[in-house]
Amino acid sequence: MKEILQLQFLDNTLQLYIEVFGAILLALISKRILSRYLAALMFRLFTKREKNSRKKSFVELIVAPLDAFIITFFIVIALDKLTLPTALQFKVYKVTTRDLLDGIASLAIIVTFIRLCIRVVKYSALILEEKANLTADQSDNQLVVFFRDFFRVVLYIMGVLLILRFTFHYDIGKLVTGLSIVGAAVALATKESLENLIASFIIFFDKPFTTGDLVKVQGFTGNVERIGLRSTRIRTDHKTYITVPNKQMVDTILDNITLRSQRRVEIKLEIGLSAESSRLKAAIAAVKALLQNNSIESSTVFLSDTGKNAHVITIEFFTTMAQTITEFNALREEINFAIIDLLASHNIELAAANTDVVVTQKQ
Repeated sequence: MKEILQLQFLDNTLQLYIEVFGAILLALISKRILSRYLAALMFRLFTKREKNSRKKSFVELIVAPLDAFIITFFIVIALDKLTLPTALQFKVYKVTTRDLLDGIASLAIIVTFIRLCIRVVKYSALILEEKANLTADQSDNQLVVFFRDFFRVVLYIMGVLLILRFTFHYDIGKLVTGLSIVGAAVALATKESLENLIASFIIFFDKPFTTGDLVKVQGFTGNVERIGLRSTRIRTDHKTYITVPNKQMVDTILDNITLRSQRRVEIKLEIGLSAESSRLKAAIAAVKALLQNNSIESSTVFLSDTGKNAHVITIEFFTTMAQTITEFNALREEINFAIIDLLASHNIELAAANTDVVVTQKQ
C-alpha cells in the first residue's frame, strides 16, 4: 500500500495528491459552516450592541464573499504543496508558468478579500443609515452615503495597488516616485474632478443644503435626491433628472427654498381711472381686513402708483411654512376670489387695455 502511495505522477506522489485534494474537498464541504461561524464572530466583534435581528442581514451580506475567500485561500495553500511538473515548466512571453500561476493565485485572494471588505463597508453603512433615519437632520444620511462611496473607492485603489505589488511584482515605491514626477500633469488632467471632490467635502461639512431640500441653482428648481463625490442629482419641478457638478453647487448662488421662513405672495391690481380716491381707500381697507387671516403672518396693502392708464394697488402678504403647497395654493385662490368680490361690491373695475380706433372717410 505504501508503495502505491509513493508512486510518482507528474513529479508528485499519489499520497500528496490525495492529501491536497482531500484538503480541498474538506474545505468545500465545511466552507459554509466555517464561514457562518466566522460571520457570527465578526458580527459580535463589530456590532456588540446591535439587535440580533440584524444578524440575519449581516450573515446574508458576508457569507457569500467569505465563502469565496475561504475556499480560494485553502485551494491556493493546498495546491502550493504540489511540485509543478517539469512538463509544465515553460515560459510565456518571458514569464514562467510558475510565476503565472503564483500571480493568478494572489490575484484571486486579493479580489475575494477586497470583495469581502466592501461587503463589510456596505453593512456598516446600512446600520448607520438606520440610525440616521431616526433623526430629523438629513445631513446624517448624506454623510453615510458619502463615506460609504469614499471607502469603497479607497478599497478599490488598495486592491489595484495590491494586485500591482503581488501579482505583477511591480515596485509600488517606484510607482509613487513616478506619480510625483508626473504629478503636475495628472493634477492638470484631473483638475475638475479634484475640484468637485473638494466641493463635495464643503457641501457635507458646511451644509448649504441636504438631501431632500428644494433648491434653485443655475436656473433650475428641484429637490436634491443624491449628493455624490463628483456631482449632485436634482429632480426638477418639471420632473426631469439633472446632474450638477458639485463645484457649481458651491461656486454659484444657490437658493435653498426649503430654509426660507415664510412664503411670499404679491398681487398688483391695476384699477381703472374712473375709480375715485374714496372708493380706492375703502377697497384698500377692505383688503387689509380680508388679510387678517390666521395663516397670514404679515401683510401690506397700499396704492403704489397712479398714471394715465391705471391706479396700481400693491398687495403683499407672507404665509407660514407650516402649510403644504396644496394648502398654500388654496389660500391664494381664496384671497383672489375674495378680492374680485370686494372690487365688485365697491363698484371698482380693473383697467382694460385701451385701443384707439380711428375711422376716416375717403373723400
